Amino acid sequence: MDDSNFTLANSKIAIIGLGLMGGSLALGLRGKCAAIYGIDADSATLELALSQRIVDYASSDPAALLPEVDLVILSAPVPAILTLLENLPTFTKNPCVVMDMGSTKRLIVESMSRLPKNFDPIGGHPICGKEKLSLANAERTLYYAAPFLLTPLERTSPRALSAAHQIIEAIGAKAKILEAAEHDRILASTSHLPFLISSALALATLNDVASFIGPGFKSTSRLAGTSSSMMLGVLQSNQENVLNALHEMQNQLAEIESALSSNNYAKLEAILNKSQQSYKTLLNAEN
Repeated sequence: MDDSNFTLANSKIAIIGLGLMGGSLALGLRGKCAAIYGIDADSATLELALSQRIVDYASSDPAALLPEVDLVILSAPVPAILTLLENLPTFTKNPCVVMDMGSTKRLIVESMSRLPKNFDPIGGHPICGKEKLSLANAERTLYYAAPFLLTPLERTSPRALSAAHQIIEAIGAKAKILEAAEHDRILASTSHLPFLISSALALATLNDVASFIGPGFKSTSRLAGTSSSMMLGVLQSNQENVLNALHEMQNQLAEIESALSSNNYAKLEAILNKSQQSYKTLLNAEN
């Protein structure tokens, strides 16, 4: 599978997992490929996907649809993706590109490396989303201008890389290539730690203040609304990096607590000024 010739418009694409991310991807690809095959364990999700014409074909059984497709996209929680990769050879013998959209990459890429030669794998992770994960919350424009990280394997062919880039371009995202280990180190700080901070804030806030909650609290705690079934596998598969990020956060909080408890407001002001500058630097670097 060394041929780099891949044409999205002529390709049949299967998306396994029609939640927020998979559903939004299907909406973004609609009309830009030959056909979209939706696979999901939930019958109501499949019915919605067909009734809204989000996909052309739908089934709860991967083996029923995968032999027809050119490219398979795994859009599920990390543990489910790992299980799907183990079972993929039993679903189809058809040569096809395989891409995932999991939030961690090291374990997924390792599993991809063990796939039979008829599969052409590449890791992927779009940096976007919402805390509401169902197909009902899917948006065609969800991926617009969002970074879409790719983690190719040594065995990834030019064809698979071309396929990934064409999909990313079609949904309006921006491709960036990273090594899997570097991806996991970075995302521990920029995605997984913010989820834990939001969760801690929600837990530390008493219910009797609910009527006083404003936009600051809502924006800071928003990620706590994310399903634990989605995030638990992320944290488990990236444990070491997440713990390192947590320790750094605890060190920063300890500095703030020390300055405040000792009435050292000059030091506290310096810390807050430094954090403000860091915030501006991070946002400018993003742009």
